[in-house]
Amino acid sequence: MTDGKLAVLGLGSIGSMALWQASRLSDSVTGFEAASPAHGRSAVGGGTRLFRMLYRGNPGYYPILERSGDLWADLEAETGQEILTRCGGLSIGTANSPYISSVLETTRINGAEHIVLGREVMAKHFPQHNLRRDDIAVYDPKAGVLRTDRAVTAAIAAAEANGATVHTNTPIRSIIETSDGVVVTSGGRSWTFEDVIVASGGWSRCLMPEYLKAATVTKRLFLTWFVAKDGAEFTPENFPVFSRTHEDRFMYGAPAVDGVSVKATLDGRGGPAPDPDAVPREMTPAEITETTETVTEFFPGLFPNIVRSDAFPDLFTTDGHPLLGRFKHGSRIYCATGFSGAGFKNATGFGEIAAHEALGRRSFEGLDFARPQRFN
Repeated sequence: MTDGKLAVLGLGSIGSMALWQASRLSDSVTGFEAASPAHGRSAVGGGTRLFRMLYRGNPGYYPILERSGDLWADLEAETGQEILTRCGGLSIGTANSPYISSVLETTRINGAEHIVLGREVMAKHFPQHNLRRDDIAVYDPKAGVLRTDRAVTAAIAAAEANGATVHTNTPIRSIIETSDGVVVTSGGRSWTFEDVIVASGGWSRCLMPEYLKAATVTKRLFLTWFVAKDGAEFTPENFPVFSRTHEDRFMYGAPAVDGVSVKATLDGRGGPAPDPDAVPREMTPAEITETTETVTEFFPGLFPNIVRSDAFPDLFTTDGHPLLGRFKHGSRIYCATGFSGAGFKNATGFGEIAAHEALGRRSFEGLDFARPQRFN
């Protein structure tokens, strides 16, 4: 006898969506969350994330992006929550730079809708950006901003409405695969499930086999916010989400969903965080200096003082692609983790894949870049 068909360990960005999707397929699904849903110390922290159809890199992500967009709308319809605000998106950089060239090449392969904007057009329509003489932008009309805490809590509520069981404040310390299923242990209590999805983000490594531990590292990511001199200029109606690169600086951000504070954060600055429970929340002097210098140059309409910052752990793989699949052939343990700081926009799509595959309902092609076995 088992305690259910499927357990999802970790109900953050990916796990909450996997639980929601699994609850649509089975009435015997259980979720475990080490703390409370959408708590700020996980990769859900920070309130918002970018949703973009334009990106650079592996074209295998595009079908997942398209499906994720549809599923975000499904979650909104099912729960009555506004989660994805479509405000457009800008990828900004020097014309013919590696960043812009890569974005345009990936977009050409995928056929994603886009518009290339020259400096004069940008200055007219999006004067919030202080552009260099040779900067251009690629506009993504389907991009937007996601409300992370709303998304996670809505997905968990929808799963519970479908009959899923949720255990909060229940950290899982071990999982052991047996001939009967997978034994999941927290404190002095154990459960047995036919299959398990590990979706614990920065806390996933302790539940992984050695070959995946060697291919992953938990990193600290930080976020920063600034106050707009004129809040109306930076609302979602007037200020699309953005990513911008210049030389060795890469900044991304989101509009002032509260009408006041604009997210503008340096990317690619995450350092190793061996203990995800002890990630330093305070920024270093160097991080503060680089962030404020960049904002001063990029955004004259923002007061160049960090009014809020936060930091959280996330799991990174050595190649920057996620871990989506079973630990090994025939295993009852499926992992959906290692999204390397870029998983939230695709969380609904990844959650659907994990739920269907873990429950044996269907398999998905074209995901070799995300399968754990690539490291074995």
